[in-house]
Amino acid sequence: MKKIGAWVAALLCVALVCGGFYLVKLRTQDRQSNNQDNLTEVQRIITKNLTENYPATPREVVKLYNRIITAYYKEDYTDKELEQMADQVLCLFDEKLLEVNPRASYLASLKADIADYENRSRYIADARVCDTSEVQYVNDGDDSLAYVTASYFVREKNEYTRTYQQYVLRKDGDGNWKILGFYQIEGASPEDDE
Repeated sequence: MKKIGAWVAALLCVALVCGGFYLVKLRTQDRQSNNQDNLTEVQRIITKNLTENYPATPREVVKLYNRIITAYYKEDYTDKELEQMADQVLCLFDEKLLEVNPRASYLASLKADIADYENRSRYIADARVCDTSEVQYVNDGDDSLAYVTASYFVREKNEYTRTYQQYVLRKDGDGNWKILGFYQIEGASPEDDE
């Protein structure tokens, strides 16, 4: 009888310890979730760890790129935060695009473009990316390429315009899709299937 009582007491102790660890874990996750909810869009962008959580698909890369460029023209941020957002964009660029857009010149061009948008009371009101089924994949020799279409609804004072961009992405040696280039196109409105 005493052995059974000892076993029951031991099992209760183990259950209490396991339950305590579980509660601590839940509280930690809840705090982390609340901290993420309190971040601004700019803070969410600059705290995104692209080394460990790089977007898995070409479409997701363009969606993240659009989040960042929309923040450039619409959100409030410090000079340091602008540089951190620009660094996130540069992480999305293919090595060939980085060659023609080194950090210093990209930042200078970006700041001039942002100033122009501000002077014209212009911002990106909405950015959409084509459906997953509309992404075109092509093999070009050793390169795997993807073509992703995006549309931008831009407000300038009281006028709205829609433009379309075709993004060309290339899979790098690590299997990540990087933006190789982009150009303006004529096109129908891609729908975002979030």
